Amino acid sequence: MQTAVSEDIETNKSILAEQIRNCKKKGAELVVLQELHNYLYFCQTEDVSAFDLAESIPGPSTDFYGALARELGIVLVCSLFEKRAMGLYHNTAVVFEKDGSIAGKYRKMHIPDDPAYYEKFYFTPGDLGFKPIDTSLGKLGVLVCWDQWYPEAARMMALQGAESSDNENEKKRQQEAWTISQRAHAIANGLPVISVNRVGFEADPSGQTMGIRFWGHSFIAGPQGEILALASSSESEILITDINLTHSESVRRWWPFLRDRRIDAYDLSKRFID
Repeated sequence: MQTAVSEDIETNKSILAEQIRNCKKKGAELVVLQELHNYLYFCQTEDVSAFDLAESIPGPSTDFYGALARELGIVLVCSLFEKRAMGLYHNTAVVFEKDGSIAGKYRKMHIPDDPAYYEKFYFTPGDLGFKPIDTSLGKLGVLVCWDQWYPEAARMMALQGAESSDNENEKKRQQEAWTISQRAHAIANGLPVISVNRVGFEADPSGQTMGIRFWGHSFIAGPQGEILALASSSESEILITDINLTHSESVRRWWPFLRDRRIDAYDLSKRFID
């Protein structure tokens, strides 16, 4: 489910609640929201006042989204700015079970620091590791934004049983690269992948950049990289599709990548091998 976001948190949450209910009406059992969906993407600048947006987990937002999960009987994946302690903050995904309880959480591990994406100013790297979260619908391997680009992150989730400001030419190349990398994760690990992005333009409050126009194109890929559902580049949308875990099992039998991994020959503990 991809949405445009405003600076009014309560309005954003109200719109999200309506869309989540629409997902349920369309038959969804698992609903996945985009990164930091409660507010504008504040990491375009370094502003200490933005830390006021963070909240504890459990906290007001987990109460709100947990109640929605319980009301609708769905598994719900949210993305929150977590205040763990004074001066300690994370970019955290929270998974709610159908009864509204917190099934688990994942703290973003890879933190970028680039123009208009100053996330290292706000987020401490996650310390919960790459561990799938058990739910009534299966084990969910949750990765957040920059994490999704790393094959090691997707493979670690799979090995533990997871079941499910540029010119236009440059934007198109980046969007296509993102899509290709997520589809490659699906193929390499024999798993469906749900990739959720936001849409709309969000201005840079500092005026130092031209802001960010988020490219949407949220999609769901099957275990052979096939596109099962695809959203547009500009509209808030709900994507609904059936996930066939039996097909994933068949694909892993046809393409036994995990069986043939040479774990005795891989040395990935170094950043670079000279």
